[in-house]
Amino acid sequence: MAQLKIKLVKSLNGRLQKQIATAESLGLRKPGQTTVQPDNEMTRGKIAKIGFMLEVTEVE
Repeated sequence: MAQLKIKLVKSLNGRLQKQIATAESLGLRKPGQTTVQPDNEMTRGKIAKIGFMLEVTEVE
């Protein structure tokens, strides 16, 4: 199964509580942090919610 490398590129300061919770559910708390998540519908939905704050690349 493919993996997604997700990096938080914008700060969570001043964001809605739902956006902060979504970022934390991906394992991201500070700008510059990176996590690897499975490429599935749940992860894609989270990325869709806060995609403007993320940088996403596919990892084989």
